[in-house]
Amino acid sequence: MSEQKLSDNERLKRESNFLRGTIVEDLGDRITGGFTADNFQLIRFHGMYQQDDRDIRAERAKQKLEPLHNVMLRARMPGGVITPKQWLAIDKFAEEHTLYGSIRLTTRQTFQFHGVLKPNIKLMHQTLNSIGIDSIATAGDVNRNVLCTTNPVESELHQEAYEWAKKISEHLLPKTRAYAEIWLDGEKLETTDEEPILGSNYLPRKFKTTVVIPPQNDVDVHANDLNFVAIAEKGKLVGFNVLVGGGLAMTHGDKSTYPRRADDFGFIPLAKTLDVAAAVVTTQRDWGNRSNRKNAKTKYTLDRVGADVFKAEVEKRAGIAFEESRPYEFTDRGDRLGWVEGIDGKHHLALFVENGRLLDYPGKPLKTGMAEIAKIHKGDFRMTANQNIIIAGVAAKDKSKIEKIARDHGLIDDGVSEQRKNSMACVALPTCPLAMAEAERFLPEFVTDVEQLLEKHGLPEDDNIILRVTGCPNGCGRAMLAEIGLVGKAPGRYNLHLGGNRNGTRVPKMYRENITVADILAEIDSLVGRWANEREQDEGFGDFTVRAGIIEPVLVSKRDFYA
Repeated sequence: MSEQKLSDNERLKRESNFLRGTIVEDLGDRITGGFTADNFQLIRFHGMYQQDDRDIRAERAKQKLEPLHNVMLRARMPGGVITPKQWLAIDKFAEEHTLYGSIRLTTRQTFQFHGVLKPNIKLMHQTLNSIGIDSIATAGDVNRNVLCTTNPVESELHQEAYEWAKKISEHLLPKTRAYAEIWLDGEKLETTDEEPILGSNYLPRKFKTTVVIPPQNDVDVHANDLNFVAIAEKGKLVGFNVLVGGGLAMTHGDKSTYPRRADDFGFIPLAKTLDVAAAVVTTQRDWGNRSNRKNAKTKYTLDRVGADVFKAEVEKRAGIAFEESRPYEFTDRGDRLGWVEGIDGKHHLALFVENGRLLDYPGKPLKTGMAEIAKIHKGDFRMTANQNIIIAGVAAKDKSKIEKIARDHGLIDDGVSEQRKNSMACVALPTCPLAMAEAERFLPEFVTDVEQLLEKHGLPEDDNIILRVTGCPNGCGRAMLAEIGLVGKAPGRYNLHLGGNRNGTRVPKMYRENITVADILAEIDSLVGRWANEREQDEGFGDFTVRAGIIEPVLVSKRDFYA
C-alpha cells in the first residue's frame, strides 16, 4: 500500500490540524451558504453533511443563484437513548431553525436535523451541548454512533449492554478539541493533539460498531465493521462474541466492491471489551487501503489479508486469545411494536414511524404528538435502528394517558400492516447528494402496491416480506440484508435483489438490473404467487426464493454475489 498514491482524503486529513481546517473562517463567509475546499469534507467529522434541496436546484440555477446549501446533522446517541427533556429541546430547534421542521429517526439509531442553514449551525451545536448531546464522529473516517439492541423487556441485561455501548463509543472517540473550539467556543489550549487509537490521519474509511442482544438482530450486525454479540448467563452479561468485517456499500459497475457478512472471531470476557475494540480499530487503521476509498473499509481489509491473519493481529494487540464462540441465535430483527412489559414491571410502547420522519402531517401531527408525550413522560425514549421509537419505562398507571396521546396524534394506527412495519427506506431525494432514485418518498405508495399483491395471492395478514429501498448503492437503508432489496440506479429505475432472510444473516443477490417500478411489481407479483402456492410451512419469502432455485444464495460475498 505504501507504494501507491494516497487518496486526496488522506492529504486533507493530514493537513487539517486535527480536523480544524479553516472551518471557522468558512463560518464567517456570508457570500456562500456552503463550505469550501477541504472543509466540505471536514465538517463530516463533526457530524454534518453539506446538502441542498435538489428539487429546486435547477430553478435556482436559472435565477443565477447557488444551490440552497444547508447541512444535515446526525447526533451521537449511543444505544439511541434520549430523555424527554432532550427531546423537547430538539423538537423546538427543528421547528424553529430547520428548513423542513422535521426530526428524522435513522438506521444509525439516532436523530438527524435536515436543512440547517449556515447562520444556525453554531446555534445548533450549542443547543445540543446545553442538553448533553453532541455530534462528534457521527460521520467521516472514524468510529460512528454505536448501536445497541433496544430490548426493554430484559431491562437489566439491556442496561448492561447499553452501558458497554456508551463505553465503546467514548473509548473510540477522536481526542482532538476541534469540536469544542469551533462550535462551543472552547478555549484554545497550547497543547499537541494526539489520537492514540484513531491516529493522526484517522481511519481509512468510516467504521461502524454495534452491541446486540440475541435473539433480536435489530441492529443488523452484518452491516457493521465490529459487533459485540451479548452472551448472558442467568440474565447477567458475561462477555461477547465478536463479529468483524460486515458492510453493505458497493459501487454500481465495480465488481471490486460488494456487500459482505461479518466473520465471527470468537468469545471474549467483558474485561477485554475495550481492548478488543481498540485492537480491531487500530488494525484497520494500519492495514486498511488508503489509496482506493472504494476498497478502504474493514471488509476489504479482511478479504485482502485473510480473516485469520487479521484476527491474529487483533489478538496480539489486545493481549488475548479468542475463545470458541458461545452459542446464540438470531430469530428476529424487527421492533416489538405496541406495549410490552419488562421483567421489572415497567411498560414500554414501541411506535412505528414510517421512514422515521417525525413531522406534522394533515390529520397525523406525529411531531406534536411526540412532544406532548415528552411533556408528561417520566421514563426515557429509545430510538431504534429500524427508524422507530420506544416510549420506555412507563408506570402501569400512566399507560392509558400515554396511549391516548399517541392515538390522538396518529402515532398508533391499528390499520398499519405487517408489511409496512417491515419496510424501510433511506432518505434519498431531495436532500441526499448521492441519491440516484427516490427512496423515502417512494416507499409508502410502493408498499401499498406490495400489500395488494400479498392480498391478491391469499397470504395471511400477519405475513410479510422484509422490504428495503435505497436511493443509491451506499447501503444506508440496509437493502442488502433484505428479502427484497431495491437499490436505486436512475430516476424511476432500481436493481432488484432477492434471497436475503428474515433474521438478517444472508446477503441478497441481484435478480434483475436497472428495471422500472412497473417491471419490479410484475416480478414480485409472479414471485409472491409462487411463494403462496409452493412454500413450506412458515417459510420466509427469501428462503423460498433460494430453495426454489429462483436465486442462488450468497454464501461467500464476492464470489457468490457476482457469480
